[in-house]
Amino acid sequence: MLELFIGLVVTAVVGYFIIKDYRPAGVLLTAGIVLLLIAGLLGKDLLPDKVVSTGNFVTDALEYVKYTLCYRGGGLGMQIMLLCGFAAYMTHIDANNMVVKQFSKPLKAIKSPYILLVAAYIVACLMSLAVSSATGLGVLLMATLFPMMTAMGISRPAAVAICASPAAIILSPTSGDVILAAEKSGLPLDVFAVQTVLPVSLSAIATMAVAAFFWNKYLDKKHNTPMERVDISRIEAKAPTFYCVLPFLPIVGVFLFNGRTIPGLELDIYTIVVLSIAISGLVDFAVNRFDGRKTLENMESCYQGMAEAFKGVVMLLVAAGTFAQGLMAIGAIDTLLSLADAAGAGGFALMLLLAGLTVAAAIATGSGNAPFYAFVELAPALAMKMGLRPAFLIIPMLQASNLGRTMSPVSGVVVATSGMASISPLEVVKRTSVPVTVGLATVIVGTLILVPMMA
Repeated sequence: MLELFIGLVVTAVVGYFIIKDYRPAGVLLTAGIVLLLIAGLLGKDLLPDKVVSTGNFVTDALEYVKYTLCYRGGGLGMQIMLLCGFAAYMTHIDANNMVVKQFSKPLKAIKSPYILLVAAYIVACLMSLAVSSATGLGVLLMATLFPMMTAMGISRPAAVAICASPAAIILSPTSGDVILAAEKSGLPLDVFAVQTVLPVSLSAIATMAVAAFFWNKYLDKKHNTPMERVDISRIEAKAPTFYCVLPFLPIVGVFLFNGRTIPGLELDIYTIVVLSIAISGLVDFAVNRFDGRKTLENMESCYQGMAEAFKGVVMLLVAAGTFAQGLMAIGAIDTLLSLADAAGAGGFALMLLLAGLTVAAAIATGSGNAPFYAFVELAPALAMKMGLRPAFLIIPMLQASNLGRTMSPVSGVVVATSGMASISPLEVVKRTSVPVTVGLATVIVGTLILVPMMA
């Protein structure tokens, strides 16, 4: 229990300093290194298996920071930088303003921005079928949907929360989480994913959309949040009308180059964004009457946007990743696993306990996959001991891990989206907390209805 206590104390200290407006990246990175050093003093392994130890726990802590910089900067971090650069480029050439001007016309009849918010949330959830990464999807939505939402009168915090939320509920039947859950449940993938998980997911999305409507309306009114719909007649956009298509090129590319729409042609999100930038550059080159100097000057905004993303978003991801590794290295997650294994409650109480522990671990670490992958190993054995169906325990855990990530101020998707909007991660978490809680309650009720408890 000492490890869990240390983890909780450090997490509370982190929360205190972030609330006091200390720089989140510095706070998280410092806390992560402190946890790694404490883990080393306790004789625990600091590093994951894929990272080679330096032979000393002090330098191992720094080695993990280096590894995270390489991993985040060259992987997810590069994806974020590319998308942020693309978004900055679209703003510089007035493509985003043209999107607002064109799409505002048919939507101006809708007086309530909160109805638009619900519609945007549903569209974002559908996008999760094409983009499996929660952070990647959040950044993609920030680069495309966010400017339009704020122009339509949706407050910035509410719009960021929508961009951070769609991956909270799993829709894709082929995601890694679902495949593993089906295996541990002992059910065929189609039966588990389509007949069991999908109805629960759709029900949770519906209730979360309703909760988002009322919760964001309440918070905007309570805090008098600025949310003035833009008068499209005042928007200056010197670009041609067809430029409104350019910001959506990455979304079109995600569906077009998925390997199924065009058989044999599958591109990852990195290549799709690079292709989108290249196409936009060629279009801008032609519109500028083949003025290469002007075109290249415009593209400088893309590189500047990438640099800003590294400073404001990627370093936060590195810090959050180090903090999460510190919590796992010290043994806080293993202690939670032991508590779950020792639980002697009934079937429903056990299901609630496992879901609650998964949510807690996801909030603490900011990861959706890690807590689920750790806790799901317990479910079949516990189910067998108590005569329960494994799916009865696993489905709430599956959804709880992703829901918990959406309520974590250190999760990649919350850090990335809040960083792009220059607002506090805690403000985003405040906006997602009630819809996520409603979604988790819906998942539990849906599981009780659709999945028999006893084997």
